[in-house]
Amino acid sequence: MPSNQQIHLDNRPIGEALASNFKLVSSDTPALQEGQVLVRHHFLSLDPYMRGRMNDAKSYAQPQALGQTMGGGTAGEVVESKNPKFAVGDKVVGMGGWQEYSVVDATQPGALRKVDTTHVPLSAYLGAVGMPGVTAFYGLVKIIAPKAGDTVVVSAATGAVGSAFAALAKARGCRAVGIAGGPEKCEYAVAELGFDACIDYKLHSTAASLSKAVAEACPNGIDGYFENVGGMVLDAVLPRMNAFGRIAVCGMIAGYDGQPLPLSYPALILTQRLKVQGFIVSEHMEVWPEALTELGTLVATGKLRARESIAQGIAAAPEAFLGLLKGKNFGKQLVKLI
Repeated sequence: MPSNQQIHLDNRPIGEALASNFKLVSSDTPALQEGQVLVRHHFLSLDPYMRGRMNDAKSYAQPQALGQTMGGGTAGEVVESKNPKFAVGDKVVGMGGWQEYSVVDATQPGALRKVDTTHVPLSAYLGAVGMPGVTAFYGLVKIIAPKAGDTVVVSAATGAVGSAFAALAKARGCRAVGIAGGPEKCEYAVAELGFDACIDYKLHSTAASLSKAVAEACPNGIDGYFENVGGMVLDAVLPRMNAFGRIAVCGMIAGYDGQPLPLSYPALILTQRLKVQGFIVSEHMEVWPEALTELGTLVATGKLRARESIAQGIAAAPEAFLGLLKGKNFGKQLVKLI
């Protein structure tokens, strides 16, 4: 069995996460038992939710255990199998974590999923045609529930979730507006992702200034907002929400270091009769087949051209993850292992 390099969570961050919170280790891969398969990972998924799991605090997910492999999504290839449902060479996605190989009990429902790479690249199953894409689908379709002509806005517009949001919104006849950091990202959002407009939050030092830019991009107000960031961005968007607007809260990356994120005008939720709903996409597995079918078609037909930021090698995972938390990624952040 092959030697396996892994990234463990070595100690918990105090405030900002650091590379020193992680440790690269090597171990021998155990022999397979009946029902198990050995997967060689081609790609690791890096996602903002992982920052919350590094803390030993109450949340929607169990804290990441110290001295254990960091959890996360993976896409790879079966290299050995003792399960009749999986053959050597099958391309698969699962939750193999930050390591080069994983031994998976494939008898467990949902532990491993075969994917077709004929028209959709393997890496896309960790982004646009994976958890981030389904996240965008659920927040838009099930919470915001727009009708044609609605204006919908998403923060972190060129990230893995935001990229899928634009294509899904345009398919429903919406005006889609993104909020992203920097002119290059905003240009990509409009030219490649199909946003009608994109606001560069880095040009604004206050919520009031950003809110004015949001008003200019959304002259008819905002009917639906998909929140990935929180903080100043949420303060800027709230005053522009139309009556009976819907806000899907997916992430609060501005607060992942543990600092409180006070809301400046919570009374707007009442005066505008807003629906504000947080969600965790893994709790809504019933929508995954429908969502993945639509997302796969959008990618295969070129209507969704999501970019990827790719770090090379398992040792690069911690720094790539820390960069993701600071917005240094452009599109879905992955680690390529082979």
